[in-house]
Amino acid sequence: MSEYHEPESELSAHGRDLHRALTSLKEEIEAIDWYNQRWEASRDESLRSVLAHNRDEEMEHAVMTLEWLRRNMPPWDHVLRTYLFTDAPITAIEEQTEGAGADAPPDRAGATPAPGGGDLGIGSQRRRK
Repeated sequence: MSEYHEPESELSAHGRDLHRALTSLKEEIEAIDWYNQRWEASRDESLRSVLAHNRDEEMEHAVMTLEWLRRNMPPWDHVLRTYLFTDAPITAIEEQTEGAGADAPPDRAGATPAPGGGDLGIGSQRRRK
C-alpha cells in the first residue's frame, strides 16, 4: 500500500519532497514523545541523561526539518512568523490575525498592525525626557 493519499504519478518531485519532509517531521516528533516518556518513567539517572540527550537530538532534527519546510512551502513561513516567538496568548494571536485579515500577521510582540494604520513599524521618533 502506498504512503501517498493521491497517486504518486500525479505528484511533482517537489510535492514528493514535501511529503518526505512532513513524514520525517511526524517521525521526529513521535521519537521526541517516546524518548520523553522513557525519560519520565526511568529512575536510573544515567539512563535518564542518555534519554534526555536522545530526545533533545530529535528536537534538533524536527526543527531542522521544520526550517526546510518553511523555506520550501511558503504558508509555513507565514504561519511560523505569526505564532512563534511572541508573548501574546496563542489563541489571541489567531483572533487578532483573523480580525485584521489573513494578510496582516502580528508583529513579534503579538500585536496586529491596524489595516492602513499609521504605524510604519519604526517605533516612536519622539525624544525621551
